[in-house]
Amino acid sequence: MRIDIITVLPELLESPFNHSIVKRAKEKGLVEINIINLRDFTTDKYKSVDDYAFGGGAGMVMMIEPVYKAIEKLKSEREYDEIIYTSPDGEKFNQKIANQLSLKNNILILAGHYKGVDQRIRDHLITREISIGDYVLSGGELPAAAITDAIVRLIPGAISDEQSALSDSFQDDLLAPPVYTRPADFNGWKVPHILLSGHAAEIENWRHEQSLERTERLRPDLTREGENG
Repeated sequence: MRIDIITVLPELLESPFNHSIVKRAKEKGLVEINIINLRDFTTDKYKSVDDYAFGGGAGMVMMIEPVYKAIEKLKSEREYDEIIYTSPDGEKFNQKIANQLSLKNNILILAGHYKGVDQRIRDHLITREISIGDYVLSGGELPAAAITDAIVRLIPGAISDEQSALSDSFQDDLLAPPVYTRPADFNGWKVPHILLSGHAAEIENWRHEQSLERTERLRPDLTREGENG
């Protein structure tokens, strides 16, 4: 898989992709992640990539020309399965979307910035708009990093225990059950006896029941979404 990210602030994305699971996936050759500096595509001598909005109003807007040039150059080199724009008004990112994207070969992400990008880019070049939550960040770099991390960890081989990814929260619209480790008794706080029983089938049933209970109590909206889907 290849993931290209166009950004105004490439330095913000250096650390997230150089540690942990994403780093190991890169070293194994499972994913290639490229950070593209949008400022390399502007003709402005000050390397500006933003301008005032037509019609007035507060804030600046990502200019159409450098974004267009960056996307078109990348598209000339390969075909992208998705060209994603990170925006507060995009579809809410969730595990199902991460699962879908993990099956793609080439993904291009445009990290939003300022008051957003010229609408013509969204109308003509973007194939999918994604938000990671109902709040506004200083830029789309952190959402791009979150989306990338969620995708990469699902690539076969990225996690040594692939079953671990399949049992994460939000798979099958359920929260993960509680987990425990040694010691079995700490300060009188005891691990549920069923987990020490060695009965695999009963443990699996217990975990499923816990997932159902936790989801209904903490995130009942997930249960409703599963029923509606």
